[in-house]
This record gives sequence, C-alpha cells and structure tokens, in this order.
Amino acid sequence: MNDHLVSLISKTVRDVTTGGERALPDELDAETPLFGREGFLDSLGLVTLVVAVEQEIERAFGVTVSLADEKAMSQTSSPYRTIGTLAAYAARLVEADGGRG
Repeated sequence: MNDHLVSLISKTVRDVTTGGERALPDELDAETPLFGREGFLDSLGLVTLVVAVEQEIERAFGVTVSLADEKAMSQTSSPYRTIGTLAAYAARLVEADGGRG
C-alpha cells in the first residue's frame, strides 16, 4: 500500500503544484522533500496538497482520512517532510479505517 500511496501523492504533487519558490524536481519519489527547509512547498501549497491527497485517497480506497488533524500536528517528526513520510502516515490512517469508508 505504501508504494501505491507514494505514487498517488507524487501524481497529486504534479497536479496541484504550479510553480513556487523552488522548482519541482524532475523525479518524485519517497525521499522527495515536501515541506520544511529542503521542501518546495510553502504553507498554502502544503494545505492544497493535503486536501487533494485526501480526495485522491477517498477516490482510490473508498475511505475518508484527515491528514491535517491534531494527531499529525502533534507528532515529534512531521508527516509532511517528504512524500514517503506523508505516504506512511496516510497508510496508517487508511489501514486503521479497515475499509469502513
């Protein structure tokens, strides 16, 4: 599931990113930084991405997840650092739903 989510998030990044302070890398993978010092998204770009990823997860898996909740914000290590960390966080939420969506 994690590989599928990395692909889903990578595609969504390309769909919602329209320029910014930093250019989008040619290749996106689990190690691609999203937010923070190395990331290419600003706060508004991150919010746009999170909403779009939530919609894509609902479409792909039939479950509703909230990627920007108190749990995500209170983690010691941000789930928004890289595509891989966001995919891993999303996978935990999708699996916890158990397909109830």
